[in-house]
Amino acid sequence: MKNILLLQKWAKPILVMLIGVIPIIMLSGCSPASQSNTINADSPGIFNHFFIYPFSLLIKFFANTFHGDYGLSIVLMTFIIRLAIMPLMMNQTKKQMDMKEKMAVLQPELNALKEKYKNDASADAKKQQQVETMELYQKHQFNPLNMGCLPMLIQWPITLAFYYAIRRTPEIAAHDFLWFSLGKTDMILPLIAAVVYYVQFRVSQSISAEYQQNQNNQMAFIGLLSPIMMGVFSFGMPAALPLYWAVGGIFIIVQTIIINKMYTKPNVASKNLPTGVEDL
Repeated sequence: MKNILLLQKWAKPILVMLIGVIPIIMLSGCSPASQSNTINADSPGIFNHFFIYPFSLLIKFFANTFHGDYGLSIVLMTFIIRLAIMPLMMNQTKKQMDMKEKMAVLQPELNALKEKYKNDASADAKKQQQVETMELYQKHQFNPLNMGCLPMLIQWPITLAFYYAIRRTPEIAAHDFLWFSLGKTDMILPLIAAVVYYVQFRVSQSISAEYQQNQNNQMAFIGLLSPIMMGVFSFGMPAALPLYWAVGGIFIIVQTIIINKMYTKPNVASKNLPTGVEDL
């Protein structure tokens, strides 16, 4: 039971680090030579054949539809992918709101339990408090490990495949979009992508429950690290990639605001959650 409570405390910072930072490291650390190979129907590997190659075909299809505008094709494809993932995110948000409702009911009993043992620092008292805490969770059918992070993991192969499709479709590099060349680095787009990712983090945190101070510090660090890494790595990448990241980030910001307005109940959202519990 102690392990469950510790996992509950540290799960979200760890998962946010995995989901938000590690993909950036993976993308930036890939060898340019290995990822610059043209993707085609004969490219070996299941991921190449069933994920990257179809995305490359769609990018070229929409570009031809828009008279060779590959930048507009990337923007449209980004929106299509995000719209396809949106039902998963809506389901995740609904679970988060259900958790908030249960915690609003559970809060008085947790506070009473904390008050009961606040003056007893013995090992037996801590153990008993953990047992009674788990009994309260069972009584209210509340699962602190039901974090709803599966949609974030599911979208990984989709977003990675689209990333590689952009890098390995050589036609993209020969075209311009707005003020920049899609195949060359740009000095402005990385800054835009970094700002968008930071705003995305702030919007996400503004609708979250209250955190413990140490978790606040951890999340604030990750919230700064991710956009900084995104911006730094984007300076060395073709402009098509920070364009994709910036457009995707803007979509997620709007999506987050809309979905939370759909599912947030005023009588629940206005209540404070007990210390150590957040909407995951």
